[in-house]
Amino acid sequence: MSVFHTKTIENILEPVAQQVSRLVILHEEAEDGNAMPDLSRPVQAVSKAVANLVKVGRETVNSSDDPIFRQDMPTALHRVEKASKLLEEASLMLGRDPYSQPARKKLIEGAKGILQDTYALLLSFDESEVRKIIRECKKVLDYLAVAEVIESMEDLVQFVKDLSPCLTKVSREVDAREKELIHQAHRDILIRCLESVKSLAPILICSMKIFVQILNQNGKGVDEAAANRNYLAQRMTDEINEIIRVLQLTNYDEDEWDADTLTVMKKAQNAIDGKLAAAHDWLEDPTTVVGGVGEKSLRYILDYAMRVAERCLPPDNAAIKKMCGDITSMTNALCELREEGKGTTPQAEALSRGISQKLRELIGLVSQGISNVERSSVQQPAHTLRGRMEQARAWLTNPSFNDNGLGHQAIQLIIEDGRKIVNSCPPAEQMTVQKLCSETENLSRQLAELCRHGQGNSYQAITIAQAIAGKLQELKNKIQETIVGKVVKDFIDITTPLKQFTDAVLSSEGTPNREINFNEKAQALSSFSQRVARTARSVATGGSANKKLAEMLLNSANQVESLTPHLINAGRIRMSYPDNKAADEHFENLREQYADSVQKMRALADEATDTVSFIKMSGQYSNAHKGL
Repeated sequence: MSVFHTKTIENILEPVAQQVSRLVILHEEAEDGNAMPDLSRPVQAVSKAVANLVKVGRETVNSSDDPIFRQDMPTALHRVEKASKLLEEASLMLGRDPYSQPARKKLIEGAKGILQDTYALLLSFDESEVRKIIRECKKVLDYLAVAEVIESMEDLVQFVKDLSPCLTKVSREVDAREKELIHQAHRDILIRCLESVKSLAPILICSMKIFVQILNQNGKGVDEAAANRNYLAQRMTDEINEIIRVLQLTNYDEDEWDADTLTVMKKAQNAIDGKLAAAHDWLEDPTTVVGGVGEKSLRYILDYAMRVAERCLPPDNAAIKKMCGDITSMTNALCELREEGKGTTPQAEALSRGISQKLRELIGLVSQGISNVERSSVQQPAHTLRGRMEQARAWLTNPSFNDNGLGHQAIQLIIEDGRKIVNSCPPAEQMTVQKLCSETENLSRQLAELCRHGQGNSYQAITIAQAIAGKLQELKNKIQETIVGKVVKDFIDITTPLKQFTDAVLSSEGTPNREINFNEKAQALSSFSQRVARTARSVATGGSANKKLAEMLLNSANQVESLTPHLINAGRIRMSYPDNKAADEHFENLREQYADSVQKMRALADEATDTVSFIKMSGQYSNAHKGL
């Protein structure tokens, strides 16, 4: 895989890298006593290219309105010029003395400097271009933030007029950026997010339309309509935030599962940054209403900060959680005062200032927590069954090695996975799996105790480690076999629950037990969604060795689970307004979204499941059905 992240940077630097490699080889050959050849012509060519690059760079800086770019670029330009001068000096010195050691040293310094500093220069420009796209993305986020305050058709029409050109520009620029990227994983995420934004936009507008209609006629279902609108606006917000996150990435490690924790933390940090302005605006304006965009932004920040805390090292975890608790209590008190019309009192204003200060401290704690995890050499248990097995085996192979309890933790997590699948096993096997989990756990504790007393190399410890290894393999096989069975069983029919729910929604007024039937089918759909989402997560963590596929499965499971209650809301609205075109369109939009999401989740689960085991289990399940 290319070490560069864009095609433009690669095209410019690849020839430079080759030239640097050639100079290094010449330098190494000269170490053996060979004379350096005449480098005046290639050095002149490099100097000329650098001069042109610097000229273009300075012109770009002068015409740019990006303060970060204007600050970073001159330094990069100066360094490139300095490296170029080193090359020129080395060339002159070698012309006089082909064996000169100082000249060779200057040559290598200059060559490496050209490569590194040209990359820094190009990266500075590239980051400036990315910031331009991000600014457009944030305009969309600003519009989405006010979606929930639109309460009239006139405002909705204006909202659409304002949002549409911004979305079009973001779509065009992100699409162009995607084609420029080298890492396929980043391209895939941008494509998926952009497609999602494009499909969600008209669905959001439709949900806003039905909300406005119900609100203006004081009709039934206004809360459900508002919840659906907010959900769709948040879905779009999350997708735009993900686009912003990926736009800023410059590398991707397919095999590094430990990066998942950092990815989640940085995504949360990025989301926090997007909510800060609205939160501070709300705190500074004592007349703003409770429950509005500003207060919700503040609550979102606290939620995201808690997500970061869950993945931090213990000291940072405690500090962030305490700060979130303090801010929550103060915010609740401020909301009470504002609801009572006391937002301008000294007490309320003091609370606002206090929350603002603590919010700034929280941002610092979040940044510090992420940095500490990034710098920490403490390895965390893997996210997958395969990774945990490798960590467990590493400890069991050498129990006396101090791995800070990582192997023991990995074994415990495998045991927990085993206990989770007990109820999914055939009744005859449930006791066997429970016994296997208990025996493995007891042996693991015994081994950990021996290691604590410095007896990891003893015959007893080695014997126990071998026994654990055998039982873990047996448990792993049982977990994977059960996961395959769950995929076959849970995904064999993904259409009936939705079809039955749709039939209940579309039943005509006056149909006997219409409301009861709707509630039953809604409950069945909800149970189905939770079941298949759980199975998809099991496949992602227990059945897939592919990071990208596992990430897609987890994302799909979250989407199906979060979408279900809003589909049910849309169904309830459709039942209440059977002749309303917007209500019908709103329901159809979410129904299609749900059907597509479940279909995609099944395809991903099938892809992540062992093919031979899947075919074998499918045959067994089909035969069992035939016998019924």
